[in-house]
Amino acid sequence: MKRENGAPIGVFDSGVGGLTVAREIMRQIPNEKIIYFGDTARVPYGSKSKETVTRFSRQIVRFLQSFQVKTIVVACNTASAYALDELEKETDIPIIGVVKPGAKTAVQVTRNGKIGVIATEATIGSRIYSKYIQELNENVTIYGKACPLFVPLVEEGLWQDPVTDEIAKRYLTELIDIDIDTLILGCTHYPLIRSTLGRIMGEKVTLVNPAYETARELRELLDKKGILNEEPPELGDNQYQFYVSDGAEKFKQFANSIIKYGILSTKTVNIEQY
Repeated sequence: MKRENGAPIGVFDSGVGGLTVAREIMRQIPNEKIIYFGDTARVPYGSKSKETVTRFSRQIVRFLQSFQVKTIVVACNTASAYALDELEKETDIPIIGVVKPGAKTAVQVTRNGKIGVIATEATIGSRIYSKYIQELNENVTIYGKACPLFVPLVEEGLWQDPVTDEIAKRYLTELIDIDIDTLILGCTHYPLIRSTLGRIMGEKVTLVNPAYETARELRELLDKKGILNEEPPELGDNQYQFYVSDGAEKFKQFANSIIKYGILSTKTVNIEQY
């Protein structure tokens, strides 16, 4: 099915974390329209089974396809690890995740070959980052650390709270002791506490946020397929639309603080219908 260049891009996450990816897409590809869905009623995904995350992801993809999107970005590491392969088989439009871009960047920037990955329990358990990193450079050693409390803390808005600081210290101590020089923020929620993570890890450790590389790869994909939107949106065009499965007003407040583009409205959707 052919999509026009002006068709929107679908972006989804378990909650607010994917907004860090949407923000980067807005910066790098400013003419594109975005339909964003945050599954706030069912967050977090990181403690759920592969079957459940895949079912949720299929529902969201069907919802996004109702907008005739030209491509979909799975802006959730857990969904990328668990569901991306199945989604690619089942849809007729390009779908990209956030894991491969993050792995690629980490391999490029590491100096001592010791790469840490912090993510949800599901993403760490899937060993998806290890798989992609080893394909790029088999001499690199990967150290994974599940940080299950970070997503709830971010969803509660405790981005610079002493509680978050204390939990981060507990999670990161062993990675500091191992002497990693690169740390992948393997969950799109984590860039929202980047300042805390960077301060604890120290200036010698490079923090990799997959959002930047994901947006860059998305632009390349759209350009290659001839569906990059070269025309700026018309005045009054509803360029960015946001949908959630619960808590629309709270999400809108977060979205405005993260993106700062002026989120006009956020609508609630019964995603179970899809």
